[in-house]
Amino acid sequence: MAKKEKKKELPKVHPELAGFEMNIDSLGQITSSLDRDRLNEFLDKHMPEDKKLKPKENEG
Repeated sequence: MAKKEKKKELPKVHPELAGFEMNIDSLGQITSSLDRDRLNEFLDKHMPEDKKLKPKENEG
């Protein structure tokens, strides 16, 4: 029986991140098709604040 070929489907992404790809090579280095600063700006704008990183009011 022949193996079925898997179709490589592109994931649905936000229009600002169209064409974004991230790969990890054999040495563990991360390569990206998008500038790191541009990615951080996008995340700052679209991601909510993390509740776990805010200090609690009753801690002192």
